[in-house]
Amino acid sequence: MSSTALPIPARSAPRRRRVIPGFGLSLGYTLAWLGLIVLIPLVGVFVKASGLGFSGLWQIWTEPRVLAALRISFGTALAAAAFNAVMGTLVAWVFVRYRFPGKRIFDAMIDLPFALPTAVAGIALTALYGPTGWIGQWLEGAGIKVAYTPLGITVALIFIGLPFVVRVVQPVLAEVEHELEEAAATLGASRWQTVTRVVLPALWPAVVAGFALAFARGVGEYGSVIFIAGNLPGVSEIAPLLITIKLEEFDYEGATAIAAAMLLLSFVLLLAINTLQSRLQRAEKRAGG
Repeated sequence: MSSTALPIPARSAPRRRRVIPGFGLSLGYTLAWLGLIVLIPLVGVFVKASGLGFSGLWQIWTEPRVLAALRISFGTALAAAAFNAVMGTLVAWVFVRYRFPGKRIFDAMIDLPFALPTAVAGIALTALYGPTGWIGQWLEGAGIKVAYTPLGITVALIFIGLPFVVRVVQPVLAEVEHELEEAAATLGASRWQTVTRVVLPALWPAVVAGFALAFARGVGEYGSVIFIAGNLPGVSEIAPLLITIKLEEFDYEGATAIAAAMLLLSFVLLLAINTLQSRLQRAEKRAGG
């Protein structure tokens, strides 16, 4: 008598238990909240600007004063973010890798631009770098004018953007294993080779993220800039100030047209930066894997 073996049903894999239940509900709340806070106001800007038509928008966008303001805002923001990407990484390196007296005090001072009112920062920078300021008078003697020029705007944006790079790079740098650097040195690598081939590949995504945050903050900065900029049309007038001037003149269409141009340019640049960051992260994973 032969017996037929009964098939043993396969055990299903245990479902992964989520910490926060209700994915659909939480996703719905997230999308609704983002829509109310971010999407609807941005759509409102474009709807208001669309009343001018493409020809009207193009006419405003191509005005010499508007082009100059956009060029100054985005140019100084990019320059300040690039400077902070280098110096902020260096500052984070010092805070993570070295011990020195007063380290906690200096580390806390990095966050001051977050808490300090931007208008106060602008007044302080103007008093410092103005023609009669402590630093400005010496720079004036050397033929370098900071206040009331695009250079002054860049200085203000460096001040308010530095914490973004430091605080993004600092935790990533703390996780980089010292053993890798020691192994590179053991194999005969110089300090420059160790930095460029061991440390920087792990830091690039964080540096790019800090650069993007500093740039995004700098493009829309107003309070710390208007005092040191001088606000000369075509020379040191920023786009946010020009929007304010349009609003004070009850030119709401012109103000929203400039705001729409800033949104479009910022979106394109930030999309390119985020794409670069994603590629760097994938390259790091491939190298590590």
